[in-house]
Amino acid sequence: MIKEFYKNIGSFVFLVLLQVLVLNNIQFSGFVNPYLYILFIILLPFETPKWILLLISFALGFTIDLFTNTLGMHAFATVAIGFARPYILRGIAPRDGYETGTKPGINFFGWDWVLKYSLAMVLIHHFVLFNIETFKFQMFFSTLLRIIFSTIFTMLLIVLSQLITQKR
Repeated sequence: MIKEFYKNIGSFVFLVLLQVLVLNNIQFSGFVNPYLYILFIILLPFETPKWILLLISFALGFTIDLFTNTLGMHAFATVAIGFARPYILRGIAPRDGYETGTKPGINFFGWDWVLKYSLAMVLIHHFVLFNIETFKFQMFFSTLLRIIFSTIFTMLLIVLSQLITQKR
């Protein structure tokens, strides 16, 4: 239990630093902004209580906001996916439900499940974040393009991270 706690803190710190120091500097003509830090919320254990999930989501988003000076936009977007996560998980749950002690990942559920789950979470995050950022209906199509391209790139990074961390 304690080992898992320290592992999660390490993962939190690693993903925040990776996001702030590396991924925030990757922008292709303003349309591709990868946000891999949300992988932390995606990979939290199924048994995480909702209130802790929302608190962790806020802390993660707020930490990114502190480093990027974005005034709560990431906090809002991460709380949105923290709120949506239980509903998404319920919607794609296996027939027998989730076993205690399992975590989201290809080791337990395979690629089809992981891609559906991750795509839903990433789309919600990017939709909320980019719409808060622009907050103009005149920018609808450019915002839609940013959502699509950033989602594709973020999903590629999530797949790559799953391949790297997959237990054989």
